[in-house]
Parts: sequence; structure tokens; C-alpha cells
Amino acid sequence: MIHVVATITAKPGMRAQILEAFRANMPAVHAEPGCIEYGPAIDAEGAGGIQTKLGADAFVVIEKWESLEALRAHAASPHMASYTAKTRDIVASRVIHVLQPG
Repeated sequence: MIHVVATITAKPGMRAQILEAFRANMPAVHAEPGCIEYGPAIDAEGAGGIQTKLGADAFVVIEKWESLEALRAHAASPHMASYTAKTRDIVASRVIHVLQPG
């Protein structure tokens, strides 16, 4: 299994717009062969001192894939190209970690 943790930072005030496009793309991603989990997460409220906040402009994408090949196919899919084109001008940065069980 392959795990992906991606931190997406929007340009100031644009996170909601990116999340809207992301959620619209989720059904196509969930239908991909090898997709086990794929979804966005934002800061939880009330966690106090145990939390390092992402902030108002960032979110994390938590993904699980059956294989590296499935992840590569996902990255090359037409719906991901479309999502990237829709959000390119409002994304400030992306940091993507591709991981395997330790």
C-alpha cells in the first residue's frame, strides 16, 4: 500500500475555492482503480496545545493507494489535469509526501 500526505497552501483567502474544486473531483478519483482513500482535511478546532495548525489557507490531502502504479495512473489522469488547471492560479504551494508502511 502507498500513502500520500499532501499539504496544499492556497493563496490568501482562496482555500474554499480550491476545496470546492477538489470536492467536485473526488467522485472521479474514488472511482479510479486502486484508490482506497482520498480526501481533504483541515485544522480541527479545540485541540489546544497538542496541535500544530496548518492555518486558514492550507489543507492536507490524505490518500491511500493499492500500489505505486495506481498512484502514477491517478497523477496522469485527465480529471487530475483538469483539476490542476482550474486551481493552478490560486495555489501558493504543494508539498507531496509519498510513503510506504514502515
